[in-house]
Amino acid sequence: MDITLFKKLGFSDKCAKIYLNLLELGPSSVRALAEYSQINRGTVYDLLKDLKEKGLVTFYEKDKKQYFVAEDPIKLHDLVKNRSLELEEVDKKLERFIPELKSLHHSGGNKPVSRYYGKKEIYKILEDVLAVCDDTSEKEYRVYSTAGIREFLYNDFKTFSDVRISKGIKVKAIALGQGGELRGMDERKWFEASENDTPTYIFIYPGKTAYISLDAKSEPMGVVIENQGVYKMQKLIFNNLWKEL
Repeated sequence: MDITLFKKLGFSDKCAKIYLNLLELGPSSVRALAEYSQINRGTVYDLLKDLKEKGLVTFYEKDKKQYFVAEDPIKLHDLVKNRSLELEEVDKKLERFIPELKSLHHSGGNKPVSRYYGKKEIYKILEDVLAVCDDTSEKEYRVYSTAGIREFLYNDFKTFSDVRISKGIKVKAIALGQGGELRGMDERKWFEASENDTPTYIFIYPGKTAYISLDAKSEPMGVVIENQGVYKMQKLIFNNLWKEL
């Protein structure tokens, strides 16, 4: 018999095996059940004790010997009900701790979290930009763009701008050097750069800053830094530069 259902009820493989074997054998001594199950007697006794606590096994004595009996399988429903009640109680207690847990979560925001992406994962950064912006009331991000990497950026997400526009997400772009085009819900300003040997795209979006550049093999790679302090500083610098252009 498939014991997957029993495992979902919290049974170990051996515990489920002992319970099923006891159902099959009827009243049994520890020794007989151990031999039938091919599990040592000490382990069988501990498992029977656990099943007894679950209300699934009882025992009686006969001729100075203990015999264990499996209760009616209908009792398994009681096990489910009891676990449901316990989980409801845990959920009620958890509700009181959520504010404290959230405060711990937010305090961790002071520690930057960095995630790295290879050339085949750049689209994940673009997806994250849209997902995060779509989840905020601001619905806007900022970007420094350069021509030297632009052709690599959208290879695996060619509909990025269309999706952005459909979600109502605005963008302000400062382009280093000429290039780039307006697609809708975007503003663009140009910053003349005499040299740009290391072309890099920088996305500044709520709580995060993403850098996409070319490695030594001229292949795109990216890193996303999740940190409110870094985000706010980059946003401040961008906004001041934007006013000057």
